[in-house]
Amino acid sequence: MAARAIGSGTISFGLVAIPVKLYSTVDTTKAIHFNYLSRDGSRLKQQYVSAATGEVVGREDRVQGYEFAKGQYVLFTDEEIKAMHVESTNAIDIAEFIPLEEVERIYIEKVYYLGPDKGAARSYHLLRAALAETGRAALANYAARGKSYLVLVRPYREGDSEGLIMEQLKHQDELRSFAEVPLDPCQVNEQELELAKTIIGQRLNEHFEPAGYEDRVRSKMMEQIQQKIDGQEITLPPEEAPESKIVDLMEALKASVSGSPKAGGKKAASKPARKPAAKAKKPAARAPARKKPGGARSRGTG
Repeated sequence: MAARAIGSGTISFGLVAIPVKLYSTVDTTKAIHFNYLSRDGSRLKQQYVSAATGEVVGREDRVQGYEFAKGQYVLFTDEEIKAMHVESTNAIDIAEFIPLEEVERIYIEKVYYLGPDKGAARSYHLLRAALAETGRAALANYAARGKSYLVLVRPYREGDSEGLIMEQLKHQDELRSFAEVPLDPCQVNEQELELAKTIIGQRLNEHFEPAGYEDRVRSKMMEQIQQKIDGQEITLPPEEAPESKIVDLMEALKASVSGSPKAGGKKAASKPARKPAAKAKKPAARAPARKKPGGARSRGTG
Protein backbone atom coordinates (compact mmCIF):
# COMPACT_ATOMS: atom_id res chain seq x y z
CA MET A 1 0.00 0.00 0.00
CA ALA A 2 1.46 3.34 -1.08
CA ALA A 3 2.27 5.86 1.63
CA ARG A 4 0.04 8.90 1.96
CA ALA A 5 1.68 12.33 1.79
CA ILE A 6 1.27 14.52 4.88
CA GLY A 7 2.67 17.71 3.35
CA SER A 8 4.48 19.26 0.43
CA GLY A 9 7.42 21.50 -0.22
CA THR A 10 9.79 22.83 -2.83
CA ILE A 11 13.54 22.30 -2.50
CA SER A 12 15.36 25.24 -4.04
CA PHE A 13 19.02 26.04 -4.59
CA GLY A 14 20.23 28.51 -7.17
CA LEU A 15 17.67 28.50 -9.98
CA VAL A 16 16.74 24.87 -9.41
CA ALA A 17 13.35 24.09 -7.83
CA ILE A 18 12.29 20.53 -6.92
CA PRO A 19 8.66 20.01 -5.83
CA VAL A 20 8.50 17.25 -3.22
CA LYS A 21 5.99 15.53 -0.97
CA LEU A 22 6.55 14.75 2.71
CA TYR A 23 5.77 11.35 4.19
CA SER A 24 5.86 10.28 7.81
CA THR A 25 8.57 7.80 8.78
CA VAL A 26 6.47 6.53 11.70
CA ASP A 27 3.67 3.98 11.51
CA THR A 28 1.24 5.48 14.00
CA THR A 29 -1.09 2.47 13.72
CA LYS A 30 1.34 0.52 15.91
CA ALA A 31 0.88 2.84 18.89
CA ILE A 32 -1.40 1.77 21.75
CA HIS A 33 -3.92 4.44 22.80
CA PHE A 34 -6.32 4.42 25.73
CA ASN A 35 -9.36 6.69 25.97
CA TYR A 36 -10.89 8.15 29.10
CA LEU A 37 -14.48 6.95 29.45
CA SER A 38 -17.27 7.30 31.94
CA ARG A 39 -18.01 4.11 33.90
CA ASP A 40 -21.06 3.63 31.66
CA GLY A 41 -18.68 3.35 28.67
CA SER A 42 -19.43 6.72 27.05
CA ARG A 43 -16.63 8.95 25.76
CA LEU A 44 -15.52 11.99 27.75
CA LYS A 45 -14.70 15.37 26.26
CA GLN A 46 -12.23 17.93 27.54
CA GLN A 47 -13.29 21.39 28.61
CA TYR A 48 -11.45 24.53 29.68
CA VAL A 49 -12.40 25.65 33.19
CA SER A 50 -11.58 29.02 34.77
CA ALA A 51 -9.25 28.57 37.74
CA ALA A 52 -10.83 31.65 39.36
CA THR A 53 -14.54 30.81 39.04
CA GLY A 54 -14.60 27.10 38.20
CA GLU A 55 -16.91 27.81 35.26
CA VAL A 56 -16.48 26.32 31.78
CA VAL A 57 -15.03 28.85 29.32
CA GLY A 58 -16.36 28.62 25.79
CA ARG A 59 -14.19 28.97 22.67
CA GLU A 60 -15.48 32.48 21.98
CA ASP A 61 -14.24 33.68 25.39
CA ARG A 62 -10.72 32.25 25.19
CA VAL A 63 -7.64 34.33 24.45
CA GLN A 64 -3.97 33.41 24.37
CA GLY A 65 -1.45 34.97 26.72
CA TYR A 66 2.29 34.97 27.36
CA GLU A 67 3.50 34.73 30.96
CA PHE A 68 6.27 37.35 31.19
CA ALA A 69 6.42 37.20 35.01
CA LYS A 70 5.03 34.85 37.66
CA GLY A 71 1.24 35.00 37.30
CA GLN A 72 1.38 38.01 34.94
CA TYR A 73 0.28 37.62 31.33
CA VAL A 74 0.16 39.81 28.26
CA LEU A 75 -2.86 38.93 26.11
CA PHE A 76 -2.98 38.54 22.34
CA THR A 77 -5.85 38.41 19.86
CA ASP A 78 -6.03 35.72 17.18
CA GLU A 79 -5.02 38.31 14.57
CA GLU A 80 -1.93 39.30 16.59
CA ILE A 81 -0.91 35.65 16.99
CA LYS A 82 -1.36 35.11 13.26
CA ALA A 83 0.75 38.20 12.48
CA MET A 84 3.68 36.73 14.44
CA HIS A 85 3.72 33.54 12.35
CA VAL A 86 5.82 33.33 9.22
CA GLU A 87 4.23 32.87 5.82
CA SER A 88 3.77 29.15 5.13
CA THR A 89 5.40 29.01 1.70
CA ASN A 90 6.46 25.36 2.14
CA ALA A 91 9.77 26.43 0.62
CA ILE A 92 12.84 24.37 1.57
CA ASP A 93 15.54 26.96 0.85
CA ILE A 94 19.00 25.39 0.87
CA ALA A 95 21.55 27.69 2.47
CA GLU A 96 24.67 25.51 2.27
CA PHE A 97 25.99 21.99 1.73
CA ILE A 98 27.84 20.53 4.69
CA PRO A 99 29.60 17.23 5.50
CA LEU A 100 26.99 14.82 6.81
CA GLU A 101 29.20 13.60 9.65
CA GLU A 102 29.39 17.14 11.03
CA VAL A 103 25.79 17.01 12.28
CA GLU A 104 25.50 15.63 15.81
CA ARG A 105 22.50 13.35 16.32
CA ILE A 106 21.42 15.42 19.34
CA TYR A 107 20.10 18.04 16.89
CA ILE A 108 17.62 15.69 15.19
CA GLU A 109 13.99 16.39 16.16
CA LYS A 110 11.92 14.53 13.53
CA VAL A 111 12.55 12.70 10.27
CA TYR A 112 10.45 12.72 7.11
CA TYR A 113 10.70 10.81 3.85
CA LEU A 114 10.80 13.01 0.75
CA GLY A 115 9.36 11.87 -2.56
CA PRO A 116 9.30 13.71 -5.88
CA ASP A 117 6.10 15.47 -6.86
CA LYS A 118 4.74 15.17 -10.38
CA GLY A 119 7.35 15.99 -13.03
CA ALA A 120 10.20 16.36 -10.50
CA ALA A 121 11.72 12.85 -10.63
CA ARG A 122 14.72 13.86 -12.75
CA SER A 123 15.81 16.81 -10.60
CA TYR A 124 15.01 14.85 -7.40
CA HIS A 125 17.31 11.95 -8.29
CA LEU A 126 19.95 14.34 -9.58
CA LEU A 127 20.13 16.04 -6.17
CA ARG A 128 20.19 12.66 -4.40
CA ALA A 129 23.05 11.42 -6.57
CA ALA A 130 25.03 14.65 -6.18
CA LEU A 131 24.71 14.56 -2.38
CA ALA A 132 25.65 10.87 -2.26
CA GLU A 133 28.70 11.36 -4.49
CA THR A 134 30.02 14.31 -2.52
CA GLY A 135 29.14 12.98 0.96
CA ARG A 136 27.29 16.20 1.69
CA ALA A 137 23.90 17.14 3.12
CA ALA A 138 21.83 20.24 2.42
CA LEU A 139 21.16 22.57 5.35
CA ALA A 140 18.00 24.56 4.71
CA ASN A 141 15.16 26.62 6.15
CA TYR A 142 11.65 25.19 5.81
CA ALA A 143 8.65 27.49 6.26
CA ALA A 144 5.47 25.55 7.05
CA ARG A 145 2.47 25.68 9.41
CA GLY A 146 3.31 29.26 10.32
CA LYS A 147 6.76 28.35 11.63
CA SER A 148 10.32 28.25 10.35
CA TYR A 149 12.30 25.04 10.76
CA LEU A 150 15.98 24.25 10.37
CA VAL A 151 16.17 21.07 8.28
CA LEU A 152 18.77 18.79 6.78
CA VAL A 153 18.12 17.09 3.43
CA ARG A 154 20.29 14.05 2.85
CA PRO A 155 20.41 10.94 0.66
CA TYR A 156 18.89 7.75 2.03
CA ARG A 157 19.02 4.14 0.93
CA GLU A 158 16.93 1.19 2.09
CA GLY A 159 17.51 -2.00 0.13
CA ASP A 160 17.02 -1.17 -3.54
CA SER A 161 15.22 2.10 -2.81
CA GLU A 162 17.25 5.31 -2.98
CA GLY A 163 15.90 8.76 -2.28
CA LEU A 164 15.99 11.75 0.06
CA ILE A 165 14.95 12.27 3.65
CA MET A 166 14.49 15.50 5.57
CA GLU A 167 15.56 15.75 9.19
CA GLN A 168 14.00 18.54 11.24
CA LEU A 169 16.72 19.93 13.51
CA LYS A 170 16.62 21.79 16.78
CA HIS A 171 18.06 25.29 16.77
CA GLN A 172 21.16 25.90 18.84
CA ASP A 173 19.32 27.92 21.49
CA GLU A 174 16.88 25.04 22.06
CA LEU A 175 19.62 22.77 23.37
CA ARG A 176 21.23 22.75 26.76
CA SER A 177 25.00 22.74 26.85
CA PHE A 178 26.59 19.49 27.98
CA ALA A 179 28.77 21.66 30.20
CA GLU A 180 25.72 21.98 32.50
CA VAL A 181 25.89 18.25 33.28
CA PRO A 182 27.76 17.72 36.59
CA LEU A 183 30.69 15.37 35.98
CA ASP A 184 32.98 14.11 38.71
CA PRO A 185 36.61 13.97 37.49
CA CYS A 186 37.91 10.43 37.32
CA GLN A 187 40.92 8.58 35.93
CA VAL A 188 40.20 5.47 33.86
CA ASN A 189 41.88 2.34 35.24
CA GLU A 190 43.77 0.52 32.45
CA GLN A 191 42.85 -2.96 33.70
CA GLU A 192 39.18 -2.03 33.94
CA LEU A 193 39.38 -0.51 30.46
CA GLU A 194 40.75 -3.74 28.99
CA LEU A 195 37.95 -5.75 30.61
CA ALA A 196 35.36 -3.31 29.28
CA LYS A 197 36.84 -3.61 25.77
CA THR A 198 36.68 -7.41 26.10
CA ILE A 199 32.98 -7.23 26.93
CA ILE A 200 32.45 -5.05 23.85
CA GLY A 201 34.37 -7.60 21.77
CA GLN A 202 32.05 -10.39 22.91
CA ARG A 203 29.01 -8.48 21.69
CA LEU A 204 30.27 -7.07 18.39
CA ASN A 205 28.00 -6.71 15.38
CA GLU A 206 29.19 -4.95 12.24
CA HIS A 207 25.63 -4.17 11.17
CA PHE A 208 22.71 -2.25 12.62
CA GLU A 209 19.85 -4.79 12.67
CA PRO A 210 16.88 -3.24 14.54
CA ALA A 211 14.50 -5.90 13.18
CA GLY A 212 16.09 -8.32 15.65
CA TYR A 213 14.63 -6.37 18.58
CA GLU A 214 11.04 -6.01 19.66
CA ASP A 215 9.09 -3.74 21.96
CA ARG A 216 8.47 -6.29 24.69
CA VAL A 217 6.29 -3.90 26.71
CA ARG A 218 3.99 -3.31 23.71
CA SER A 219 3.81 -7.06 22.96
CA LYS A 220 2.85 -7.81 26.56
CA MET A 221 0.27 -5.02 26.58
CA MET A 222 -1.32 -6.34 23.37
CA GLU A 223 -1.53 -9.82 24.89
CA GLN A 224 -3.24 -8.46 28.00
CA ILE A 225 -5.61 -6.28 25.95
CA GLN A 226 -6.64 -9.38 24.00
CA GLN A 227 -7.24 -11.16 27.30
CA LYS A 228 -9.65 -8.39 28.34
CA ILE A 229 -11.38 -8.56 24.94
CA ASP A 230 -11.81 -12.30 25.49
CA GLY A 231 -13.41 -11.64 28.87
CA GLN A 232 -10.45 -12.56 31.05
CA GLU A 233 -9.17 -10.54 33.99
CA ILE A 234 -5.63 -9.17 34.19
CA THR A 235 -3.81 -9.88 37.43
CA LEU A 236 -0.58 -8.37 38.65
CA PRO A 237 2.32 -10.85 38.68
CA PRO A 238 3.92 -11.57 42.05
CA GLU A 239 6.73 -9.18 42.91
CA GLU A 240 10.15 -10.68 42.47
CA ALA A 241 12.92 -10.07 44.95
CA PRO A 242 15.48 -7.61 43.56
CA GLU A 243 18.63 -9.21 42.22
CA SER A 244 21.76 -8.74 44.27
CA LYS A 245 24.09 -6.31 42.55
CA ILE A 246 27.86 -6.37 42.44
CA VAL A 247 28.99 -3.02 43.77
CA ASP A 248 32.69 -3.35 43.06
CA LEU A 249 33.36 -2.23 39.46
CA MET A 250 36.23 -4.65 38.85
CA GLU A 251 34.19 -7.62 40.12
CA ALA A 252 31.24 -6.55 37.95
CA LEU A 253 33.48 -6.36 34.87
CA LYS A 254 34.99 -9.77 35.57
CA ALA A 255 31.55 -11.31 36.05
CA SER A 256 30.36 -9.73 32.79
CA VAL A 257 33.31 -11.18 30.88
CA SER A 258 32.91 -14.69 32.29
CA GLY A 259 29.12 -14.67 32.06
CA SER A 260 27.16 -15.29 28.88
CA PRO A 261 26.09 -12.18 26.91
CA LYS A 262 22.47 -11.10 27.33
CA ALA A 263 20.37 -9.82 24.47
CA GLY A 264 18.23 -7.24 26.21
CA GLY A 265 15.12 -6.49 24.14
CA LYS A 266 16.19 -8.76 21.30
CA LYS A 267 13.86 -11.38 19.94
CA ALA A 268 14.63 -14.86 21.20
CA ALA A 269 14.52 -16.25 17.67
CA SER A 270 17.43 -14.05 16.62
CA LYS A 271 19.78 -15.45 19.24
CA PRO A 272 22.39 -17.89 17.93
CA ALA A 273 21.93 -21.45 19.18
CA ARG A 274 24.25 -22.37 22.01
CA LYS A 275 26.41 -25.46 21.80
CA PRO A 276 25.70 -28.15 24.42
CA ALA A 277 27.97 -27.74 27.41
CA ALA A 278 30.72 -30.32 27.84
CA LYS A 279 30.52 -32.58 30.85
CA ALA A 280 32.34 -31.05 33.76
CA LYS A 281 35.22 -33.07 35.17
CA LYS A 282 35.34 -30.96 38.31
CA PRO A 283 32.67 -30.72 41.01
CA ALA A 284 29.76 -28.44 40.08
CA ALA A 285 30.34 -26.34 43.20
CA ARG A 286 33.42 -24.73 41.67
CA ALA A 287 33.21 -21.47 39.73
CA PRO A 288 32.95 -21.72 35.91
CA ALA A 289 36.15 -21.25 33.95
CA ARG A 290 36.76 -17.68 32.88
CA LYS A 291 36.63 -17.00 29.16
CA LYS A 292 39.75 -15.60 27.57
CA PRO A 293 39.56 -12.24 25.75
CA GLY A 294 39.21 -12.62 21.99
CA GLY A 295 37.24 -15.85 22.25
CA ALA A 296 34.16 -16.75 20.22
CA ARG A 297 32.07 -13.70 19.45
CA SER A 298 28.31 -13.80 19.45
CA ARG A 299 27.04 -11.70 16.55
CA GLY A 300 23.94 -9.66 16.97
CA THR A 301 23.62 -9.82 20.71
CA GLY A 302 23.36 -6.66 22.71
